[in-house]
Amino acid sequence: MNVRLTTKVAGAVAGALLLSTAANAGCGKMIIAEMNWASASMIANVDAAVLTAMGCDVSLVAGSTMPTFTSMNEKGTPDVAPELWANAVSDLLDSSVDAGRMMIGTEGPITGLGEGWWLLPHTLDAYPELTTVAAVLARPDLFGGKFHGCPAGWGCQLANANLFEANDMAAKGWTLVDPGSAAGLDGSIAKASESGENWFGYYWNPTSIVGKYGLTMVDWDIAYAGDDNWVGCIALADCADPQPSAWIQSRVVTALSENAYRQGSEVIDYFAARVIPGTALNAELVWMDDNNGTGADAAAHFLANSDIWEAWVSEDIAAAVRAAL
Repeated sequence: MNVRLTTKVAGAVAGALLLSTAANAGCGKMIIAEMNWASASMIANVDAAVLTAMGCDVSLVAGSTMPTFTSMNEKGTPDVAPELWANAVSDLLDSSVDAGRMMIGTEGPITGLGEGWWLLPHTLDAYPELTTVAAVLARPDLFGGKFHGCPAGWGCQLANANLFEANDMAAKGWTLVDPGSAAGLDGSIAKASESGENWFGYYWNPTSIVGKYGLTMVDWDIAYAGDDNWVGCIALADCADPQPSAWIQSRVVTALSENAYRQGSEVIDYFAARVIPGTALNAELVWMDDNNGTGADAAAHFLANSDIWEAWVSEDIAAAVRAAL
């Protein structure tokens, strides 16, 4: 689909939905945080289209994890954080929910998400025995001894460096590679995929890179070693004695304000049902990359070309969304 056309469609969706639902005054003003990464931007625009079909007066504002959470917790706005990666604020989020300032609209809005260590599919085809991190760490020869970590300045750089030390990887023949930037990390994966080289390193899901190159997360053969080890050491710059551990489980939620929760059962039921399969989301992110699209473009493409979302809403709302496309 042509991106310019898709952008026009996205605008037409909003206008047509406003006209088709003007009689429905049950939902008031709703402000959605359009977070500054691709998947969250797309989901925010899907939410905007659906909530507009329900009669909500919807606006999008720029967002990111900590500023959006802080504003929701302290000021009650915005009303929706569609994809909030909550590990860093998990206790504060739970306290806010307990106090009634915020609600969890969706616990786990995307399937198959998370952070960890990954391999390319051609590596697993050639070496199917590499099913666990321990199995991979025993074969540095297959990867030129390179483990690709996070760029300097990213929070995951600390975790990868500390897990590198905890697993005694240098003594096993590994070198921790700093890719220098997000583009450098992505480029190393693309180069390895296109040349048939083996690649091992850190990444996260959902992303277009996982979808485009078919990355597979390697299973940890040990359990998560607890918050004292991870939060109190692995995640810190001054971790004196890191212990081996599986990657901490990513907590991702759709967070709602008190105002959003007051908009009625139709809105609440939508968010409770709105769980996007990771494979479908990654396919949209690949489309977004290939077409140089925005989150609004990807949302319009998803709504026009998938029926997954229709199960999240009533037949009337689905019909209103479809009619506007």
